[in-house]
Amino acid sequence: SGRKRNSLTPRSSLFHCPGCQRDIDLGERGINGLFRNFTLETIVERYRQAARAAIAIMCNFCKPPPQESTKSCMDCNASYCNECFKIHHPWGTVKAQHEYGGPTTNFRPKILMCPEHEMERVNMYCEICRRPVCHLCKLGGCHANHRVTTMSTAYKTLKEKLSKDIDYLISKDSQVKAHITQLDQLQRETECNSTRAKEEASQSFEKLFQVLEEKRSAALRAIETSKNLRLEKLQAQAEEYQGLLENNGLVGYAQEVLKETDPSCFVQTAKQLHVRIQKATESLKSFRPAAETTFEDFVVDTAKQEEILGDLSFFSNGLEIPEINEEQSRIYNKALISWECPGKADSADTYVLEYQKLNREEESVMRKEIKVCSRSKIISDLDDDSSYVFRVKGYRGSICSRWSREVVLRTPPAPVFNFLFDDKCGYNSEHLLLNPERTSVESMAGFPLLLGSERMQVGCFTTLDYIIGDTGIAKGKHFWAFRVEAYSYLVKVGVVSSNKIQKLFHNTHDVTSPRYEQDSGHDSGSEDAFFDSSQPFTLVTVGMKKFFIPTIPAAPKDPASRILPLPTCLGICLDCDNGKLGFYDAGRMRCLYECEVDCSGIMYPAFALMGGAAVHLEEAITAKYSEYHDDI
Repeated sequence: SGRKRNSLTPRSSLFHCPGCQRDIDLGERGINGLFRNFTLETIVERYRQAARAAIAIMCNFCKPPPQESTKSCMDCNASYCNECFKIHHPWGTVKAQHEYGGPTTNFRPKILMCPEHEMERVNMYCEICRRPVCHLCKLGGCHANHRVTTMSTAYKTLKEKLSKDIDYLISKDSQVKAHITQLDQLQRETECNSTRAKEEASQSFEKLFQVLEEKRSAALRAIETSKNLRLEKLQAQAEEYQGLLENNGLVGYAQEVLKETDPSCFVQTAKQLHVRIQKATESLKSFRPAAETTFEDFVVDTAKQEEILGDLSFFSNGLEIPEINEEQSRIYNKALISWECPGKADSADTYVLEYQKLNREEESVMRKEIKVCSRSKIISDLDDDSSYVFRVKGYRGSICSRWSREVVLRTPPAPVFNFLFDDKCGYNSEHLLLNPERTSVESMAGFPLLLGSERMQVGCFTTLDYIIGDTGIAKGKHFWAFRVEAYSYLVKVGVVSSNKIQKLFHNTHDVTSPRYEQDSGHDSGSEDAFFDSSQPFTLVTVGMKKFFIPTIPAAPKDPASRILPLPTCLGICLDCDNGKLGFYDAGRMRCLYECEVDCSGIMYPAFALMGGAAVHLEEAITAKYSEYHDDI
């Protein structure tokens, strides 16, 4: 019946074509909009006639009892015996010209009519749609702009092609037979190999059953031995206390000794008896069972084994082992893990992504598994400042690949802080260019700089153009990341307090000043000293594919030791509670430099650019990002 649309739209249905194996929208007319396949009907009718050869087709016009028909008229759609045919098709009349054939119950029209224009016969062939059409379809219908040919030409062309294809298949008859023989052999081998695989699998499970049965017997024997030993101890203790009862055991013996009237005999016996009585008294005061009744030491922990048995499946050498793509996988506000298969053949239907937190304090940390139908997954339940190991394997039905190589990724040291570049507070639109999303900023050396350079003297340098984030931080620990373009000449990154923002934007020097030397981009000690003593904010310098560690008293005096390669992605971690500011290689989450910072006011991310430079904020990982990534 197909799929129907709602009542507000034209009705249509989908039909699965047995020829091309595709779903075809039949439109409003449904199956009435299709051509009848008369060729197929004729072939089917031939086989039907052969199948019912013993069943006669009776004449439609004989008086009872009807005679067996000898011919059928295609124009009258009826079957006749010889006598009735002569009566209804007399010589010299129009009916004598009717087309007739052998007896049949399948009558088809002599002319193929257009399904779109029921009164028009098809007389052309559309080469684009590959179907017969009428002249109205060509003049103003859906085939108006299509290339068409005459029916006779299409008949000749298609018949030649079909004949050539049939001749080719006939010429390959021996090859087809060889393939059939090979397929028969493969079927027999499949049956044989499947039987052997079942036997091997059964033997593997029998070994597991045997190991489990041995372990089970050993555990039961140990429990039984412990039970017997405990019962012996408790029985002996019970017998000992039984002697403390009156007229029994020790008490009865002591009562008899007390009846002794001879002092020497009494003293001789009472000394040892008194020691036994004291021991019994002490035992009575501090009663403790001789054995424990619980068997907590004999509880079998099978959690790990159950997890292993749950993963028990067939390993296939033909199923490619997936590989985690470390370049496309990254961790920011969430973790995006992406993988790929080296070969395209025998690819998996589903994947299982497993990850585990690396914790030196805890010896065993539970591994988590996620079933994934794509080749990437976003994970959001990860702890900050932690390392995780990831691996993946593929499944196709009940067959799975082996685990991929493990990849270790580290999470940011603090929760991710989201902000955009502020296009209002101190933003210099003449020198800086923001993208519409305010996630990228680029410095432009425009005409004001060129005009101002006429008054510049030797040794003078232009000013930095500052831009801050549109959201501030008052407390807590936060992390954000960004990328500095490799061509950037000089960029400063860090934070600025709300108490000093006004000083930041109003303490700029004129580009034409012949004595202003704020930062040359070189690593002279005098510039860093000036920076540390007078700047109202905390920034570090990057540029020319390098990261420059600021000069501090404990730092080496050699400038080369303070220059590091510029990471692909930089990160900043601000800890307002402890007054710490750290600069990170965001790709590896490795700290490059850390310093103290005054967090008395609200802190804002700050950036400064000079010359050709660009900064791009790192994009947060979202579900939309994952869908885009899968499409790539």
